Amino acid sequence: MSLVLNADVVALLEHPDTVRILATVDGQGVPHAVVKKSIHLGDDGNIHYLELLETSATNRNMVRSIWFDGTVAITLANPDGRSAQIKGRPVKAHITGPLFLHHYNRLKDIDADAELAAVWIIEPRLVLDQTFAARRDAERASHPHFAHLDRLRR
Repeated sequence: MSLVLNADVVALLEHPDTVRILATVDGQGVPHAVVKKSIHLGDDGNIHYLELLETSATNRNMVRSIWFDGTVAITLANPDGRSAQIKGRPVKAHITGPLFLHHYNRLKDIDADAELAAVWIIEPRLVLDQTFAARRDAERASHPHFAHLDRLRR
């Protein structure tokens, strides 16, 4: 079941300065993380990732994820300090049809030399706040040692 992304994550995903990193794993479980500017929120509420190279490691790993019900992670990091990670499942790859054509035409408007190999649909399953403050607070909440240190500082 797909998770509905909240307004803060949508704003982060749509912000032009946000860096988008897609992490996949290969057949041996080796992580592969790359910056992908072509990740955005689709009209269907899922993440759309435009793959430009059919033979890329990312595309091979996405195919493996869809075959074996694997999870991918998308890290969003904005220069203003906002950061989130979306964990999701690739559920479909469009290589033809109306959605593919829509993205193909948009891509050609931006870069006439660009090619589009696939439009991947990734269903968001979990969102984690990755800002420093959120990670620090989660760590402190999960370790009694930190509560003891906080009392000593007061």
